Amino acid sequence: MFKGFYTAASGMIAQQRRTEILTNNMSNANTPGYKADQTSVRAFPEMLLQRIDETSIPVENKLNLPFEPQIGSLNTGVYLQETVPNFRQGDLRETGLTTDLALQGESVFFAVQNAAGEPRYTRNGNFTLDLEGYLTTASGFYIQDTDGERIQLTSDQFEVDGSGRITENGQAIAQIGVAYAQNPNDLIKEGDGLYRIDGAALPSAFDADEAVFSIQQSFLEGSTTDMARTMTDMLSAYRSFEANQKVLTAYDRSMEKAANEIGRVT
Repeated sequence: MFKGFYTAASGMIAQQRRTEILTNNMSNANTPGYKADQTSVRAFPEMLLQRIDETSIPVENKLNLPFEPQIGSLNTGVYLQETVPNFRQGDLRETGLTTDLALQGESVFFAVQNAAGEPRYTRNGNFTLDLEGYLTTASGFYIQDTDGERIQLTSDQFEVDGSGRITENGQAIAQIGVAYAQNPNDLIKEGDGLYRIDGAALPSAFDADEAVFSIQQSFLEGSTTDMARTMTDMLSAYRSFEANQKVLTAYDRSMEKAANEIGRVT
């Protein structure tokens, strides 16, 4: 009977984790470039139970195979196997700010340098200029050019063309670095809209023939969170959690009755 506790509890843990991920997606529905996480709930392998210390005489069936004292299969519950960001293209919205940039195209990311000087990647083009004129993310991380250097400007009166070339006062300044991920699912979320990858840094999208993209100035890419779908999934997760909770309560009452009444000596 205790095995039922574990099965119901595993369902509650999986649905609680799923609810947390859906809640995070909802909270980032208005975050530029945010890629909503998609969850995958899987069942643990089933176990076949058999009687041990069997003392009965084995019998032969019609296929002349020895009879096995099988009890039946046992499902060991479920678990949240993985979360995969939805890397599809988000909708673009115009902002009118020259420092806002939007990437059009999948599997491409702005190249960013974090506080430790390590390469990071983002789809959030809500950029700004710091006090020294460097182009940075909203969190202060430096945007890199195609040579891996920081981009410094004198004002926000600059232009960016579709390939990321920056011109200021008619003079070419730099070209925004864009990285290409052949398999975006290899990227790991870090927060602040940043991604990292274990191992070598991503190659430049300008050197990848299969990378098709363009940059839109004064636009931002929207989140891929589908609010209607997310609300429906949250309600489903809540109902599943509630059902497992009721099963757990029923098991608890059964065990209480077994301990207090069935085993009582009168």
